[in-house]
Amino acid sequence: MQNPKLRTLTRRGFVGAAAAGLVALSTGRPRGSSQAAPADVAAPIRGVVMVPETLTLENWPGRAKQAGLNTFVLHHPESPEALLQYVRSDPGKVLLAQCTAARINVEFDFHAMRDLVPRELFDKDPSLFRMDDQGRRTPVRNFCVHSAAALQTASENAVKYARAFPTTTGCFYYWSDACAAWCRCPKCRDLSDSDQLLVVENALVAALRKAQPEAKVAHLACHASMPAPQQIKPAPGVFLQYAPVRRRYDIPYSEQTGRDEVDSLWFLEQNLKVFPAKTAQVLEYWIDVTRFPPGTGPLPWNRDRFLADLKTYTSLGIRHFKSFANGVDAGYVKRHGEPTFVPEFGRALEKLFQ
Repeated sequence: MQNPKLRTLTRRGFVGAAAAGLVALSTGRPRGSSQAAPADVAAPIRGVVMVPETLTLENWPGRAKQAGLNTFVLHHPESPEALLQYVRSDPGKVLLAQCTAARINVEFDFHAMRDLVPRELFDKDPSLFRMDDQGRRTPVRNFCVHSAAALQTASENAVKYARAFPTTTGCFYYWSDACAAWCRCPKCRDLSDSDQLLVVENALVAALRKAQPEAKVAHLACHASMPAPQQIKPAPGVFLQYAPVRRRYDIPYSEQTGRDEVDSLWFLEQNLKVFPAKTAQVLEYWIDVTRFPPGTGPLPWNRDRFLADLKTYTSLGIRHFKSFANGVDAGYVKRHGEPTFVPEFGRALEKLFQ
């Protein structure tokens, strides 16, 4: 789902992000932030999603708030454990304090299955892991959803990470590994990848709600899980998160409706037959610099197309919107000037339901 350039947060990249982020963040360190009023968790979500490596602009949460946004999301393309390292680092702590001072909600999302069912368990019990198309068990990506032990392990680790990450909305995002294929064992293969993912999400929300009765878990529709589930129904608390990363951005989304068109509007309409629109989120790439070649800007921002997309989404009952914003960093400002598209994005969302 994420740009390949951001797929791996290496140790060197993490250290660099922490060092650069500390410089950018420390100049905006709030005082007495623990006394700040909490953000409004009932309002429609207006958010940006970013990896730590791109947080080189001073006080991104403050910028987001000034732009009319109300949610700041930290993302890791492969591992909640790696993102947790950043959150517990000095720049991570400063960032969270800035979110509190700005009264902006904080969430965390990640491709999580490799950490929910640790890969080192494969040597001990291969049956925990998925079977590939050749009939071989493999620890590469995801796991077997008909393994009770795998679901139990995933649920226990999901609860562990829920306690570790200080989300302020009660929403949790445990995405499949690389949004890739699930299990092809005899018990699983009649379930689509979307259905298998929903089996996992239903188990996770049940585990989380034992400690947090209002906890919610996202069902990410993206790549292999873009088609709507056909056999499994979402448990209470599981909501749709729709991420059409492969859609076209040179034309409005309303013109992409064919069943045979990749990530077309047809897939959203099918998913909304399974999940309620009132809780559904759209996760877009409107202001993600790394999504568009050459990946360093300038962003091919078209306000009219963006507003047309919003009209299309809201006509289907969607109220919650986020966009990745990777690459909107100090380097971007140096090369192209201030990212004026960020306030245009945020203010348009803010006006939707006023």
